[in-house]
This record gives sequence, structure tokens and C-alpha cells, in this order.
Amino acid sequence: MSNYPHPLIAREGWPFIATAFLIALLVNIYAGFLWAIFFWLVAFFVLQFFRDPPREVPSVANAVLSPADGRIVSVEKVYDPYLKRDAVKVSVFMNVFNVHSNRSPIDGDVQNKWYFPGKFINADLPKASLENERNALWIKANDGSDVTCVQVAGLIAKRIICNVLPGDHLMRGQRFGFIRFGSRVDVYLPLNTKINVSIGDKVHATTTVLAELKKQT
Repeated sequence: MSNYPHPLIAREGWPFIATAFLIALLVNIYAGFLWAIFFWLVAFFVLQFFRDPPREVPSVANAVLSPADGRIVSVEKVYDPYLKRDAVKVSVFMNVFNVHSNRSPIDGDVQNKWYFPGKFINADLPKASLENERNALWIKANDGSDVTCVQVAGLIAKRIICNVLPGDHLMRGQRFGFIRFGSRVDVYLPLNTKINVSIGDKVHATTTVLAELKKQT
């Protein structure tokens, strides 16, 4: 099971949760429960948004795990703009009711990290991959395969959080970041990768095997 320093509720959400519940409580005390219903609903929405449950890591050899909860919106051959290569891109779109904690898709070393400020268009749209605010990680798998994992901000996402740096080693399913309030994660894989998902599939971070890397020769 993945090692979580703050299980169940993501640390990134603590200030938002505390603020939301404090406002709801104050309205409840000074204006009554009926006036506070809306604020209690908001508070519980914020609480569920920042949930961060531990996940079991599959034992599939060479597995590429889903880095996020959500729905597959893209499986296509594209040009990887970060590693300058042809690749297969698998994109996971997260709505506001999905868990937004991001996990490493593979075991490997972080080779590089790029951050790009950008727009905040709907993350469900293909152009969001190259136009929205995003943070990309180049991870070299233990077998030598190169994987690019990109956090992409969405329509109302206003903060991408990435807690790893070049030189860090990531384990499959290890938590490495968070995106607040709606977003997507793109994974660029070698062309010979076996893809296990299709557009429209619902996936879960860590537990869903998106693909299987072919052993490098």
C-alpha cells in the first residue's frame, strides 16, 4: 500500500476545509440552521474534494498505473512536446467529484520537470493539453523506458502542486502532487506500449493499469 503522510484528507485542503466549516458554523450560530444549509453543503463538498484515500498497488510487471481518478478522454498517437518524440498519449479527465491527488504511474527516477503558465479552458478539451497551465515530469522507468506525466489545470483549477524534483525516485502509486478544482493528467508513453484502456473508461489512481511497458532491448 502506498505510504501516505496525511491519509484520508489531503494536506493541501486543510485550510479550505477549516475555513468552509468555520463559516458554516458561524452562520448556523448567528442566523440559524436554515440560513446555514447552503454553507454546510459547500463545506461538505470541499471536504469530499480533498479526500485522499490510500490505494493498493497492482503487482503487474511493467504496469503503467493511472495517475489520477477520472475518465479517459484521449488515447492517441501524438508528438510528445517535452521529450521531442512520437508517443502514445493517454489522458485522464477529473471532474470536481473525483479524487484529485496525483500518483506516479511507474517506478522510476525524475529526470526533469517543466512548468508552463497558461490558460484555464475546459480540461476535457484536447487543446487543454498544450494551452492550459501545466506541470510536466519526465520519469525514466527502471527498465529504461521514458514516461512523461503532465498535470494540466482545468476550467476552475487555479493551482497545480507538484512535490517532487529532478533526481527524486518515485514508486508506482506514490503521491507526488495535487490539482485544485477540476483538471486532467496526460501520460505520454513509448509507441510500443500495450494500452489497456479506451476512451470513456472510468479509471482510479494507482489501482487501474492504463498500459504495460515493453521491455527495452
